[in-house]
Amino acid sequence: MNFLPLWRYRDQLIDGTLVTLELTVIAACFGLLIGTAGAVALKGRAKPTRWLVRGYIELFRNTPSLIQLFIVFFVLPSFGLKLPAFEAAAVALSLYFGAYSVEIIRSGLDSVPKSQIEAGQCLGLSGWQVFVHILLPPALRNAYPAVTSQFVLLLLGTSLASQVAADELFHVAGFVESRTYRSFEVYAVICAVYFAMAMSFKILFAVVGALAFRSPRRR
Repeated sequence: MNFLPLWRYRDQLIDGTLVTLELTVIAACFGLLIGTAGAVALKGRAKPTRWLVRGYIELFRNTPSLIQLFIVFFVLPSFGLKLPAFEAAAVALSLYFGAYSVEIIRSGLDSVPKSQIEAGQCLGLSGWQVFVHILLPPALRNAYPAVTSQFVLLLLGTSLASQVAADELFHVAGFVESRTYRSFEVYAVICAVYFAMAMSFKILFAVVGALAFRSPRRR
């Protein structure tokens, strides 16, 4: 084993790591917006909207994410919408993450007992006050572990963007391997980087969750 030939490509590997993180954060943010809007729509009374959201969830959760990426990158240009590799990957991953976020957020909202909501209404709170002070805090606490786990899966899933030549970490690894012919060394390093990023986010989310959702102290 010889890892020295990889050192000359350290800047490209760092850039690929940053692109991976950027792609993950963008897809997660837009995915959470989609998930929140979809969860609210599922709680609404409009049946056509609920059917539309349900169809979106089933479509994106039961088809390969790679095919979804190919449709965005290769098929949409036929309809006049051509996106660069990074933007296409961001759109596809956002839609993929959003489909899972809808169900996660919806389950978090459904986990709050209706008696708590009714108690807030009996106290004369407005609908917005009930949502912010009674419904939202326990819903976030219950949905937080699943959202963070899905975020880590999204981080690892960004490697699919290499199939459309987005300059993320896995694509850079293929470039470095083609120049050094050190397959084991290259992919061992890439695996270590992905593992380090995933564990770092898990630790970060654990700390944030402990601080944000810690139980009140008993007197």
